[in-house]
Amino acid sequence: MIAQLEIQAASINGITFLKKCYCDTPFKIANITEDKKDPTLRLMLMSSSPGILDTDEYKIQIQLDQNCSLQLHTQSYQRLFTMKDQATQHTELHMAKKTAFCFIPHPVVPHRQSNFKSRNKIFLSPKCSLIFGEILTCGRKLNDEVFSFSKYHNITEIFMNGRLVLKENLLIQPVFINVHAIGQLEEFTHQGSLIFLDEEAEIKAIIPQLYKMLSSQKEIRVGITTAPLNGLIVRIMGQKAEQLFDCLKLIAGVLLQRNSLKPTTYAI
Repeated sequence: MIAQLEIQAASINGITFLKKCYCDTPFKIANITEDKKDPTLRLMLMSSSPGILDTDEYKIQIQLDQNCSLQLHTQSYQRLFTMKDQATQHTELHMAKKTAFCFIPHPVVPHRQSNFKSRNKIFLSPKCSLIFGEILTCGRKLNDEVFSFSKYHNITEIFMNGRLVLKENLLIQPVFINVHAIGQLEEFTHQGSLIFLDEEAEIKAIIPQLYKMLSSQKEIRVGITTAPLNGLIVRIMGQKAEQLFDCLKLIAGVLLQRNSLKPTTYAI
């Protein structure tokens, strides 16, 4: 299945609204903004498909006009079904000046012999605020499918003024790489990551706050480092998908409250 999704948001009097939306099956978009006076637009990405199937090709394009603030949510866990070939997803995000975007998707659950490749390209303008997360699980533990998928490959590239400033390349092939080796996942089965970029954020003050907040979480390992631009990158290892999802939402909530553009909260 080849499917396309296009979202364009604009702002009037400080309120972000959905200017344009186009989607093919199985995509659907729902506006879940409760307070219509809220400057932030909240959209939920929904799908009529139970997950990503073999040979699926998804193309997602999001454009934020100047002064927009958008939170994009997902409906449920993203399942990658058994495949003979491969499924792909390509996402492009274009952020105009003084825009804010937050995306903390539900965890990805790769089934046995799934093969998935995704590429995210994010184009930033001056005074943008970006929160972009990802959670990958080992598969369906209760079905004895721990790291039984064939391949998971996700590339995230972030550009500023047309220049590549940050690139993440996550490649896991359990057949060729021992995921439990030192320097890999070791004793953990789930991993989450979050990128935060905001040229006006006080990163040195935020990092200790995040460590303190996450210190109460059990059976996880956390690492936070500064990004090449003014921002930070968070890594979390754990054993439970829901726990990592909650952790990323908590982090996003702290970052949004300190956001120099649109103070708000992240909640589903």
